[in-house]
Amino acid sequence: MEMTRRDRINRTSRLAGAWLVVWLAAMPGWARPDLDTAALEALRPLATPLESPEDLDPLLARATSVRLVLLGESTHGTSEFYSWRAEISKRLIREHDFRFLAVEGDWADIYRLNRYVKGLPGAEKDARGIMQSFRRWPTWMWANEETLELIEWMRVHNLRRPMEERAGFYGMDVYGDEQALAALMTKLDALDADLAEEARAIYGIYEPYAGDARRYGQLLSQGRSFAPDAEQGYRLLQERTLDLLEDNPAARLNILQSARVLLNAEAHYRAMFMPHLNSWNARADHFFQTVERLLEHYGAGAQGIVWAHNTHIGDARATPMADQGDRNIGMAARTTLGAQQVFSVGFGTYRGTAIAGRFWGAPPQRMTLPPGGPGSVEELMNGLGMEAAWMVFDPKADLAALSAPRGHRAVGVVYNPEREFPGNYVPTRLTERYDAFLFFRDTRALRPISARSEP
Repeated sequence: MEMTRRDRINRTSRLAGAWLVVWLAAMPGWARPDLDTAALEALRPLATPLESPEDLDPLLARATSVRLVLLGESTHGTSEFYSWRAEISKRLIREHDFRFLAVEGDWADIYRLNRYVKGLPGAEKDARGIMQSFRRWPTWMWANEETLELIEWMRVHNLRRPMEERAGFYGMDVYGDEQALAALMTKLDALDADLAEEARAIYGIYEPYAGDARRYGQLLSQGRSFAPDAEQGYRLLQERTLDLLEDNPAARLNILQSARVLLNAEAHYRAMFMPHLNSWNARADHFFQTVERLLEHYGAGAQGIVWAHNTHIGDARATPMADQGDRNIGMAARTTLGAQQVFSVGFGTYRGTAIAGRFWGAPPQRMTLPPGGPGSVEELMNGLGMEAAWMVFDPKADLAALSAPRGHRAVGVVYNPEREFPGNYVPTRLTERYDAFLFFRDTRALRPISARSEP
């Protein structure tokens, strides 16, 4: 899988750099001081210093009436992004009864943390131990001290409430199909021996390829595919669990979502090897469909929180992504639920450190984030002279001076700081991409939790 994912990362980086050059060329006055000054003066009255969670009261007032609050990050390895998203999430859960938090993580691994925070029967007793057992790279995204603090808070909060009112913690990514298959078969073995035997006959075909896109690509090159089997398996489980788990909708959700991971992981891998398909969209669709199922599971009027990279939660139509045929959660949520039912918050930093790998599967490193690139969103925010700030983009306000596209940093799990600009910058119409923004001038790296030693 390493090469295909690395190729996709490189392709995205090249496209971002190419689009940035095109957009800059189309705007002769891009770097003119008077334009920067105009944008800064338009931004200044919107920005409020951020020192404590209570400073976010006006922002939360806007967020509490929507179905989905989307919280972003411009890197996967920055401590402040995790800790401040946690502060916002705690208040939404504690004060406004938001029912779930969905993160850019694997369903099977994260579901173990969901069982822990809800105190479900048979749940593991040690959240740190759960995180230490994560094996799929990059483990640090969800095995880190910042997430652990939130998980422990959620458990304490939940145990004070009736079971049906406890907030959930879920993974919405399409990866982790190998773990999803193992967890699915374990669950079916305990539920119904006949159903488990039927499912094993279907999914056994896929087992040697789960988690290995390269090997699955070789199967596709032979004209073979697991797609019909994945569809058959999902339909079987959908039909048979309706009666078997009539009184346990949470267990049914877990089984069907595990089957969905297998179904959509196959589609995602297949798209990597077929030029007429879009692997980004296959993954993005799985993200949003998972969130939709969680909203349905928790019932009419349920509200949820999503944590994902800015490239996922910011509206794709405010970037070149939509122009090149890519969609994301931010775009899907606004078009499906309605813009008034979604509140998306972008996160950014001017400089600092972050955890990332030099290549896919590389050991995590504490890397230096250089100062924001010339003409970028980050450089503009730094001009405020604030250590940290938050702002809400009121659609009724005159935001014309902020409507021009600017490069906006986007660092993934693979990162090479010396080649950051312009390849890691996405041209962005800031006030259209997000409803609000949190900016931190100096940030520090996430604190990974080391893997448990093998016996």
